Order: sequence, then structure tokens, then C-alpha cells
Amino acid sequence: MDTALPRTVPGERPGPGRSGWSGLLPLDPNPLLTRPSDLVRAHRLAGLLRGGNVRFRDLHRLERTVSDLLVFRLEDRAADPLVIKHPRSARAAGSLTHGCAALRELAEDDRVGEWRRLLPPAEELRYEGRLLLVAERCLPGVEADTLLRRTPGRTLPLAVAALGTVAALHRATGRPERAERRTADWVDTRLAVLSEEVPWCAGARGATAVRALRDRLHGGLAGRTLTTAWTHGDYHPGNILVDEESGALSGVIDWADARPDGPCAVDSYLFVLTLRQQRERRELGRIVADAVRRGGLLPEDRDLLAHSDVPPPGQEADEALLPLLTWLWHVAGNAAKSARYGRSRRWVAGNVVPVLTEVARR
Repeated sequence: MDTALPRTVPGERPGPGRSGWSGLLPLDPNPLLTRPSDLVRAHRLAGLLRGGNVRFRDLHRLERTVSDLLVFRLEDRAADPLVIKHPRSARAAGSLTHGCAALRELAEDDRVGEWRRLLPPAEELRYEGRLLLVAERCLPGVEADTLLRRTPGRTLPLAVAALGTVAALHRATGRPERAERRTADWVDTRLAVLSEEVPWCAGARGATAVRALRDRLHGGLAGRTLTTAWTHGDYHPGNILVDEESGALSGVIDWADARPDGPCAVDSYLFVLTLRQQRERRELGRIVADAVRRGGLLPEDRDLLAHSDVPPPGQEADEALLPLLTWLWHVAGNAAKSARYGRSRRWVAGNVVPVLTEVARR
């Protein structure tokens, strides 16, 4: 969707995210400080989308995300509810553009079949090639992480449904491939992101640990065959929608990390690992570091993976190999989306340092 729009939202001044001070901001933007200006910006964006006929009370769930997005719901009388995503940086615009392209490709892929009902229709609003916003039609259901916080007893059936659903996408679009042919993409490029974006990884200890992880992943993937297919890339409970009564999946959102030829294991392993992260309320890096120290996943998590399409843990010499690949895929993806991650000492200390330190000890 292209239209004649000014370079900035009318009346808007460049925000702090465009200055050299952005690296000093905390990982999570303070909503008390940002909400007034964000609400005005959201109102102007919605007005551009709707031709000016938008009320402030039509805007809901306003949020400035860590990945440099302004996100809100537009619920007015003009049309069905929409989720509006406005990029606040060039990186965020790139992620949104990639996600929209992935959704279009998936919708046009005949192999996907009934999986299309889980994809949110999305349109881009641009001016002179610059992405101003993405409008996604709201799918029914509630986010799975929200549902599980309210009713943790539903974890097992929900996990089985989620793993089975993404496995269906993998089976429909997948093919076996020799893993060593993909290590430059799956491993080296992502380690390079960490070295570039996370200062600790460029230091003496971090660089040594990064090399140790590279050697371990290259060695472990050599000679292995993995299934590559359409992968979501960030498949966790916060990115799936569930019918609250039946427990069936009703949508899968946020496709910014999607790939038509990604390793299927990262979807299943990330879902299982983030479930444990939510239950234990710990950082993902500490969960994965425990798995490396232990030599594999906990029995409960291994049992969950039996409901997925990945080979059951225990068939490889290094049972921590796929958790490590999944962790690398996740943290490098986050670091690439926003400089806030790499500059956040808390995020690095909880998600990067524990894993790399444990790998360097082995």
C-alpha cells in the first residue's frame, strides 16, 4: 500500500531514537516517559491510515517494544481491528519489511495449504519507498503466554498443539539437507552479529568463547542431516494465538525472523526452552547454560520434544548441540534487530555471557 505522505508524521519531531544518545537508553523503554508522545504519534499514524477519522479512544494496547517498534491496536468503526506496527529505526523497518515479505511468500506457497488461516494478513504503508507502518488484521484468540500465566495447568496440551502445528508446516515445506553446507549461514554469520553488536563478545574472554562455540557447532553439525523448511525463527508462546476454550491454535504472528530454508529444530527447541523460561522466570541464556553444563535438556523438556518433528534428543553425541544452535539463532536475531540488546548489560549478562562462558569451560 503506497500513498503520498510526508517524510515524518505531520507535526512530529525526530525522537531520541534517532540521536547518538539512543545507546544509553535502558533495554525496556519506560512507558511513563514515552506514552504521551507515543499516543500522539499513534493517533497521527492511525489518522493517515484512516483518512483522519480516528479518535484517541480507538487506540489500545499502546507499546514501545525493545525492537524499536511502536505497536498498538486500532479498533474503530471503519473496519476490522488492526495491529499497527510503526518502525522507529532503520533496523526495525528492515525487520517489518522482511516479515511482510515472508507472509506474502507463505500465503502464495501452495504447499502451505490450511496453514494459511494462521497467517495474519498484513499491508505496508510507504512514502517514497520508506516504510511508515505495517497494518495487520487481528486474528482471533489470546497470546499463549498470557493464557499460561492465568492457567499454567494447560501447559502440556497447549505445548503439544503448538509443536504439532509448526511440525505440520515443516513437513509440508521441508527437505533433508547436509548441515555442514549451511554452517556459514547458520553459525558464522550469527556469531559475527554477536561480535559486532555485543561489546563483551569482542573482548578477550568473549572472543575466546565465541571461537569455542564456533568450533563446537561446526564439529557437531559435520556429517549430520537436518530438515530445512519454512521456519518461523522466533516461535515462542508470545507469538502464537490460541482459542481459549478449545486450546487450538488460531494464529501465528511476528514473522520477522522467518526463513524458507531454516533449520526446523530451532522452532521446536525454542518453544520448549521458552516454556521453561516462563515457568522458572529466568533468562533464556541461563536456561541454555544449564543445559550445556548438564549435557542436555531436562527429561520433561525432552518428553515435550517427542511431540515435535525433530529427532529425539539422545541420538547425537552432543545433546546440547541443538539447544546451542537455537540459542545462537535467537540472541543473534535480537541483537540484529536493535542496538539496545547488545548495549544492555542486563540482557548480555543474562542471555549471552552464561552460555558462552559455559561453552568455553568444556
